[in-house]
Amino acid sequence: MTNRRNIMLMLAALTFLAAAPAVDAYAQTVQIGWLSQPIKRTLPLSYLDQPPEDEGIQGAHLAITDNATTGHFTGQSFELAERVIPEDGDVAAAFRDLAAKGTRLVVTDLPAPDLLSVASLPEAASVTIFDTAAPDDRLRGEDCRANLLHLLPSRAMLADALVQYLVAKRWPDILLVIGHSEGDSELAGDIRHAAQKFQAHIVKEKPWTFVPGARRTDTGHFAIQAEVARFTQGISYDVLIVADEEDEFGDELLYRTFDPRPVAGTQGLVPSSWARPHEQWGATQLQDRFLHQAKRWMTDRDYAAWMAVRAIGEAATRTKSTDPAAISTFLRGDRFELAAYKGARLSFRSWDGQLRQPVLLADAHSLVSVSPQPGFLHQFSELDTLGIDKPETKCRMG
Repeated sequence: MTNRRNIMLMLAALTFLAAAPAVDAYAQTVQIGWLSQPIKRTLPLSYLDQPPEDEGIQGAHLAITDNATTGHFTGQSFELAERVIPEDGDVAAAFRDLAAKGTRLVVTDLPAPDLLSVASLPEAASVTIFDTAAPDDRLRGEDCRANLLHLLPSRAMLADALVQYLVAKRWPDILLVIGHSEGDSELAGDIRHAAQKFQAHIVKEKPWTFVPGARRTDTGHFAIQAEVARFTQGISYDVLIVADEEDEFGDELLYRTFDPRPVAGTQGLVPSSWARPHEQWGATQLQDRFLHQAKRWMTDRDYAAWMAVRAIGEAATRTKSTDPAAISTFLRGDRFELAAYKGARLSFRSWDGQLRQPVLLADAHSLVSVSPQPGFLHQFSELDTLGIDKPETKCRMG
């Protein structure tokens, strides 16, 4: 009787093993390329916010780990072929090398000019490129490419998210302060467009031209305090929006305006894809796992890279395929959805390759709100109230 029972148990165990999903030893591999190059950035105003050297790629590493968890049960594995190019290196040559090795899914952390040059290469025609670092509107507009998908929100999306909140709060009157970079100018244009779109009012625009002396001398803060008060005196407004992407002066406007007014934009209340204080919808889990891995907080670019690699993993799982063409087609289709700890299922817009997503509104220590705001409606998805909608797009992929 005992022998018979043992035989039955062994047969049951063998049946279970035969039915079990393939494990890593037999996994089919999804090859993902990573292409980045350090860029020269102005050091931020505060020592507290120095840009990390491994920004972006840490998010990709975490997503590879996450994909492997699912892949263990589906018979798929995921590899990241990394190309981190020196500042004076040849980005195009590195991309060609990835393409020559058969990599057809490439995640990039590049500024707009380099991204466009790579996406326009003949070798890129059969490659899907995931942009995780360039918020430029033109990449989703007149300079769009059929092989590009964008994970970061565009500047237009960020501007719409912020102005929606101000209108919802009944703070429609805006003082717009603009820095000197191209990004600042584009963001200012998007704030103007958002104000017109959502019926806010820019009461005055002012460029920031003040060049302080030594900020860290005993009297430096008094000079800045006096200048900001003078700069904002005599203007009736509800909120000051600052466009200072290089982080050169925006923080100096907080708490120093002539009248007590909130500051928002690139400093103060900031619209962003990801934020350090974000804890809702399970985000604490992602924050903790990233902190454990990278020994620092997750940034927008880390999060965008994480979403790019996770999107590939999700498409591979759903299609039960490691074929890059099948994965790319599924990503652009109506059935693709990505859960990304923001309370909504994310998907790519068909007209410009932009990932539709909620935008967080936060300061350094508090998540204040999330846009789109209640009451801003859209015939397809409220997420499409943020950024350039299909009827107004300048993107012509054909």
